[in-house]
Amino acid sequence: MRRPLPSPAEAADILSRKRTRPPFRPPPPAGKALSGYLKTLDDRFGGASAGPRVLTERWREIVGETLARRTQPMKLVRPRKSAAATLEVRVDGPAAALVQHQSADILARVNLTLGAGTVDRLRIVQGPVSAPAAPLKRRKPPPLDAAQEAEIAAGLAEAPEGGLKAALLRLGREVMRRG
Repeated sequence: MRRPLPSPAEAADILSRKRTRPPFRPPPPAGKALSGYLKTLDDRFGGASAGPRVLTERWREIVGETLARRTQPMKLVRPRKSAAATLEVRVDGPAAALVQHQSADILARVNLTLGAGTVDRLRIVQGPVSAPAAPLKRRKPPPLDAAQEAEIAAGLAEAPEGGLKAALLRLGREVMRRG
């Protein structure tokens, strides 16, 4: 025998007497709870995500002053299967041959910076390179003592005033500093 469905008033009465079970909620993802801690550890100890940041900060030390002006590290591409990554470097047109020639040395220096076996290939992409960071500041040379300044001035006493005398004075100071 079929049971008849309750009317809306009877359904409301039944539901008011019975407590329903709350819906099942899955726990929050572990990554969400740990992301703050992992970011702190990455910043402190330089984990996998710190690799590109470290490269851009220390690029001049890795490749040298000349190549740093013409190259720029773009990204680390990590394949799913192997642990070693590919470093993508943007290179100003004509410098690509130099970078390709020195790729083994560049990879060795990058692996010294990021850890052994981190990068195994170098991918060269030709394109415009953004302006590098400010060049390293050179220390101002120490001034000459009074006797050396007097000797240079005596040597140039008969030279006419002007740009030539100023250039010869600078040359004389540099020669005395290095000499």
